[in-house]
Amino acid sequence: MTYIAVTALSHVGLVREHNEDSLVIGPWTLCGTVTQNPQTLVFPFGRPLVVAVADGLGGQPAGEVASELVVRQLSSLGPSLDCAQAVDDALNLCNDAVYSAADGRPDLTAMGTTVAGALVLAESLLSFNVGDSKVFHAARDGLHQVSVDDSPPPVPGHRTTSAVTQVLGGSRGHTAITPHIEAFALAEGDRYLVCSDGLTDPVPDDAIEELLRVHDDGRAAFELWKAAIDAGGPDNITLALLRIGA
Repeated sequence: MTYIAVTALSHVGLVREHNEDSLVIGPWTLCGTVTQNPQTLVFPFGRPLVVAVADGLGGQPAGEVASELVVRQLSSLGPSLDCAQAVDDALNLCNDAVYSAADGRPDLTAMGTTVAGALVLAESLLSFNVGDSKVFHAARDGLHQVSVDDSPPPVPGHRTTSAVTQVLGGSRGHTAITPHIEAFALAEGDRYLVCSDGLTDPVPDDAIEELLRVHDDGRAAFELWKAAIDAGGPDNITLALLRIGA
């Protein structure tokens, strides 16, 4: 294992007026904007690399401000993250930063964002999330969600729900968070998908699994985006694909 390839894109979708998603890949951030095609970045293996998607909370003000705050904070902290406790501390700092930014600003009151991501270390990968953005392991035996959704069960007859039970910020008074963090051993060829619900709400897991079975890197990212667009593109679509190479 000598390198980490990360392919990413972010798109407004077909319904929303603007993009409230933000993305971080190591020192690189993409906030509230649109990529014209998938971008692939390659990093040396062995140094801490954080890859995360933050999805601004819809129906409340300034989701794009909250998501940008979080990815910029993670980008700054990323090189120092070396264990699960460090990730937990970083996410709590992000939560504090969202509330601090909204303090005394009526236009930002109750802004919030989800976050989901992966921290790649020398011998393991830490999956983390707060909210309903997701992390998947695209393994040889299929697609496995490794994040934990902070959302109630969908109502009967529906596959998904837009409700969330935990986010960064999102309320008038400071609310503590309990991040979900889990460690996984790494092997050459491992692939992980980090994405907002703009992908997973319109595209079922089995369709995502099939696309990742036959495509990789830029082509995989494009086909995942296209599947969400073909399904109506009801929300912002942001995703990052990690691949461990040699």
